[in-house]
Amino acid sequence: MDFFKSLSIAASGLKAQTGRMRIIAENIANADSTPARLGENPYRRKIVTFQRVFDRQLDADVVKLGRVATDRTQFGSRFEPGNPAADARGNVLTPNVNSVIETMDMREAQRTYEANLNVVTATRRMISRTLDILKA
Repeated sequence: MDFFKSLSIAASGLKAQTGRMRIIAENIANADSTPARLGENPYRRKIVTFQRVFDRQLDADVVKLGRVATDRTQFGSRFEPGNPAADARGNVLTPNVNSVIETMDMREAQRTYEANLNVVTATRRMISRTLDILKA
């Protein structure tokens, strides 16, 4: 087993999930934002994609954060007549971010991050045990 390869593949997963969590956090932070003026659009949810990339140096596939796309679903609206972005009926466009979905995505990203971290930890333990055996 190639320890360096295992560590590098797990590290690519850690990096990809870190980027995913950053985008999810941005979505959650903007879930309740509204446009500054009438006619402007509110925050549009971002969606993370992943890319499988062949690393020639490792001779293995690794994962990388791919293109960050925007979710094209419709905006919501809420009645807020005092808001400067309210239309004639008092409705304001709201972001197309669903906090429940973002929370579930964040949990999935955290679990995947933890799984990759467990691979790193297990690999480090195997390296340490191998060195102990070689010392004896």
